[in-house]
Amino acid sequence: MSETVEMDEARFWRLIEECRPPWPDPDADDLAAALVERLTREPAAVTAGFAETLSRLLWELDRRELGENASSDAFLYTRAAVVAAGEHTYRGVRADPARFAPFADGLVWAESLLYVPDRAWRRVTGEEWQRDTRHCYESYANRAGWELC
Repeated sequence: MSETVEMDEARFWRLIEECRPPWPDPDADDLAAALVERLTREPAAVTAGFAETLSRLLWELDRRELGENASSDAFLYTRAAVVAAGEHTYRGVRADPARFAPFADGLVWAESLLYVPDRAWRRVTGEEWQRDTRHCYESYANRAGWELC
């Protein structure tokens, strides 16, 4: 993979906000499409930086108190919906796990957000991306988040 451009969280959240459509986007499909378009105007390393930040944020939400009773796919897609909802919502869920309930109970998913780096990478490089981020965003990968207290 090419060199990764570190993407600080402020830039990541700005991209999310700038690409979020002004209309309801329940599955974040329009957000994902806009993010792909935006990332394809940048070098591939920026896409890799976006992927690193997205993976870390999803990994940080991978905690027992949020996903104990969820299937792995549902938990992953719901965590993606929290990220798609923006920084304020993300930080609220991190601070108070009870704020995750509307996403989990309502099955609010944003699976398409997960594929943004793959699609942007393919369009920029013409190649498949190998998804080699530092943090694994798959459900139950954050061992510290699943330890019993």
